[in-house]
Formats: sequence, structure tokens, C-alpha cells
Amino acid sequence: MMISVIIPVYNVEQYLRGCLDSVLKNDTTDCEVLLIDDGATDGSGAICDEYARRFPDLIRVIHQENGGLGAARNTGIDAAAGDWLLFLDSDDTVAPETLSVLKDAVQTPGVQIIGFQFCTDDGEGKLTPGEDSFPATNQPFALEDCPEFLLSPPSAAFRLWRRSLFVESGIRFPARVWYEDIRTTTKLFSLAEGIIVLPDPLYRYLQRPGSIMSNQNLDRNREILDAFDDILGWFQAMGLRDLYENELCAMTVEHVLLAASVRVAKADSRNPLLKAFREYTDNAFPNWPENPYRSRLSKRKTLALRLIQGGHFRLLSYLFRLKG
Repeated sequence: MMISVIIPVYNVEQYLRGCLDSVLKNDTTDCEVLLIDDGATDGSGAICDEYARRFPDLIRVIHQENGGLGAARNTGIDAAAGDWLLFLDSDDTVAPETLSVLKDAVQTPGVQIIGFQFCTDDGEGKLTPGEDSFPATNQPFALEDCPEFLLSPPSAAFRLWRRSLFVESGIRFPARVWYEDIRTTTKLFSLAEGIIVLPDPLYRYLQRPGSIMSNQNLDRNREILDAFDDILGWFQAMGLRDLYENELCAMTVEHVLLAASVRVAKADSRNPLLKAFREYTDNAFPNWPENPYRSRLSKRKTLALRLIQGGHFRLLSYLFRLKG
């Protein structure tokens, strides 16, 4: 079996058929689809069973108690028969050529991670290229040769993964937490012997109300600090902290100081988490203002960072709510 498509499913009956139909429009020869019903309480589990009955040679369903996205992906990793793993969120879709393009790409010698481009889907048919997509590469590389790859989008869904990376390293997604992707993919990036990035926009990420990244449960944004404790501690234990110091610092600025601060400030510009994010960054990387990657920030992020440094969170909130 070449590719296992792993789709965790939880209360997405409104979107699940569209997700599955997008996979079925692909060339699924030498592929399988694993639907991990993570204790769904709506009609999602029944839809999984329906598709498995219709396509018994392609689709398998595993029903389990709710454990969160990470636990569902781990179930898929352990059950997969494919040499390669494609993680697809059950409210997202893939382009019709995705599996064909990826089956060609896996022929590249020595590659363990195959990245590709993504689009955002507004739910009404409008696709917008992902702003932070990593540029395509013609030759395989290791992270040591291209350390800025650590700054690419951390989503597990924007890559095809050699299953042996998970098996041999023992790395799995953490369960019942936010930010499970960045806690996992960054480690695997450092272990891969070969990485390539395709120019093809194969993944279509649906922006919808109620998704994790638009959830207004502010206190859970604190989990970004736990995530970076995990990441920085792992790189330190592996003897890689010094090698990737600049990139780890830039990641912390991007995800803790910038992204988390903006999310919280948009909802509550006086929330104490805003101070906690700044203190964490200052403690982990006292010289972060001199980080060489800071010059690469967009004008919007540069402005946001200046407002955060100055403690102007009400203005930060106003500007980003205005921009939507």
C-alpha cells in the first residue's frame, strides 16, 4: 500500500461528505482511507459507515472514544497499511490531482517528507493561496541545510509523511491539547533525511466559525506556552537547540508573541495572557529583538510587533478587528 489518507472525524456531518467526495475524485489506486470516528455525537459516525459500505475496498472506519485530534491521528498512524501518510481534516478538502501528484513525488530517492502548497476556502468556492506557503524546492534537503523550513506552516496536513518517521522515532501527536501540530511536525522536520516541497496547491483549508483557530476560548491560548516548553525542551535534549537557535527564536516570536497575542487581544485587550506571552518570549530568548528573521516579517506583522512591544493592546485589537 502506497498512501494511507487519515481523516479524524468529530461532529462534522455538515462538511464530511464534501471532504470524502474530494478524496474520491482522486486516483485512489494503491491507497486507503482511514476514517477515525473520535466519538462523534452527531451523524458523522453514520456517514463514515455509509461510505465504508459503499467503498469497502478503499475505506476503513475505526470508532473510538473521544480523545481529540491528536489521539485520532495516532490511531490512524498505528492502523495504517500505507508507507506514506496524508492527514486530512474532516472539514477540509483536497484537489482532484492530489494523490496522483503525491504518488509521483514519492519516487524521489531518500525523501521522507513531501510538502505542498495550500489554499484557504471561504466556504463559497473562493480559493486563496496560503500566504505562508513555503516555496517549492527542486532538490531534497535536510533541515540542517535549510533551517528556515522550521518557520514554514506547522500543519501536519500540508505534507505527506513517510510512516517510518513516526514508527522509528516514536513521535506521536499529543492528545487533548491545542497546538498539537507544531509540537509534532517541528520535531519530525529535524529528523527527516530528505524533504521536498512541491509547487502544487493540493490542500484546501476551510475557514469556518467554530474551528479550533477561531474558537474564542481565550484561556486555552495559554497552551501555546506548554507547546513551546515541549518544543524547546526536546530540541535541547536532542542537542539541537544551539544549531537552530535563530529559527526557534523566530518561531517563538511568530507563534507566542505575535499570533497568540493578536488572538487574545482581539477578544480582550486587558487579558493577563498578553503579559505572559511577552514575559515568556523575553525569558526564553532575551535577545529576540535582534533575531535575523525579524527583517523578513510582513508590514502587518511588523506593525503588530511594535504595538505589542509598546503594550498598545487596545490599538492592536482595534486594527486587527478592523482588518477581520
